[in-house]
Amino acid sequence: MAILSDKDIKKHLETGEIVIEPLENPKKQIQPSSVDLRIGNEFKGFKIIRKPCIDPMDKTDIDSYMESFYIGEGEPFIIHPGEFALATTYETVKLPDNLVARVEGRSSMGRLGITMHVTAGYIDPGFCGRITLEISNIGKMPVALYTGQRVCQIVFETMTSPAEKPYGHPDHDSKYMGQKSPQTSKIQRDYEIINGSKFKG
Repeated sequence: MAILSDKDIKKHLETGEIVIEPLENPKKQIQPSSVDLRIGNEFKGFKIIRKPCIDPMDKTDIDSYMESFYIGEGEPFIIHPGEFALATTYETVKLPDNLVARVEGRSSMGRLGITMHVTAGYIDPGFCGRITLEISNIGKMPVALYTGQRVCQIVFETMTSPAEKPYGHPDHDSKYMGQKSPQTSKIQRDYEIINGSKFKG
């Protein structure tokens, strides 16, 4: 696997193999080996609920544990120390069947104590949609986030061959395909959760 350079990223954007929309400022957003992405205007945070834990085997919709916040232009979303929130990229991203991508927080955000997208690993070939950002404040001070602010970067890597069944293929449970807003965990659709009896001895 090899990481695409800025030159190759531009080529893939020109041919439409990679789609990033809207890419309003390519000169500022395209970096030597990545593209800076901005944060959208919708956030999701956990409600305070009197439950001992979040149990994927519980039939309760996990989405009911969270609430959405919409931030107007120029208004901040304040994330406090120890808090966790979901958001999406402002941009929609589409990948071909021969590239994977990963999203990393910008170092400028990390130096404020803000971590982004640290658990999801690779974005599969064939994915199309806005990318859900998992945001945590591990610092000591609240931090303000603004819609349109560059908060993360996407890196593209080549594969040894195109995926036989890319993300979105009918044989896959592509739970987050086409997402346009922050999506809570859909772990309850995992086959081992659906067939929960297999966990029992």
